[in-house]
Amino acid sequence: MTNELLFYQAYQDFYQMAEKSQAFSEYCKKAFGADFSQDGFSDVSQIDAILQAARLDSGMAVLDIGCGNGKMLQYIHRVTDAEVYGFDYSEQAIAFARNHSDFPSHFSVGAIGEMNYPADSFDLIVSMDTMYFAPDMAAFVRQIHSWLKPGGQFFCAYQEGDVMPKTENAHSTVLAQAFRQNGFDYTVENWTRRVYSLLLKKREAALLFRPDFEAEGNLEWYDVILHQTDEALLPFAEFEQRNARYLYCMIKA
Repeated sequence: MTNELLFYQAYQDFYQMAEKSQAFSEYCKKAFGADFSQDGFSDVSQIDAILQAARLDSGMAVLDIGCGNGKMLQYIHRVTDAEVYGFDYSEQAIAFARNHSDFPSHFSVGAIGEMNYPADSFDLIVSMDTMYFAPDMAAFVRQIHSWLKPGGQFFCAYQEGDVMPKTENAHSTVLAQAFRQNGFDYTVENWTRRVYSLLLKKREAALLFRPDFEAEGNLEWYDVILHQTDEALLPFAEFEQRNARYLYCMIKA
């Protein structure tokens, strides 16, 4: 069933490219501040903001939902010395994560709705542009809540205007509705201006490294990356009407 999931083959191909392309690695460093093999809207400053709020200590447990090839978790471990866990439906990504970790880590192949962990397992759970893949958002939010230790925190960077349609505001999203359906309190920050600025950086970086992508024979991927930044050409007022980005936080009592 895995290969029937949203964007499955596209991500298999993407992580195969990311593993081999030096141009893509340099693009990520320029656009996002670090190479996490990003295919989305999360730069290193967003991860640092979450880690600062989470206040992790050595030995605490972190789960990354949709961890890709594990590079972001490697960064989190280096910064916090936390024990890291991650799952992703891409076998290509998880194989890389398992083969390139020089510290104790726990990577699993699995999809949202299929994975499970014991209750009260994690001090921090992060989801960077992955909740869209939940077949039942309310059920998955309940599951995340159960995985958190008492006092544990769930941070979710959530985009509208792409996979998820744009709704009225931060409290009308599918995710916000799922929190309320479960009776879970949450806080939210509007990061729309932040992602608009990031899209401009992504476009500038893509154009800079076009010759490198071409030299590798990866112009097809360059075209994909550049197309993903087309919305940055809009004035911000128009961009904001069509797109939104929010950072949600849920703390388990």
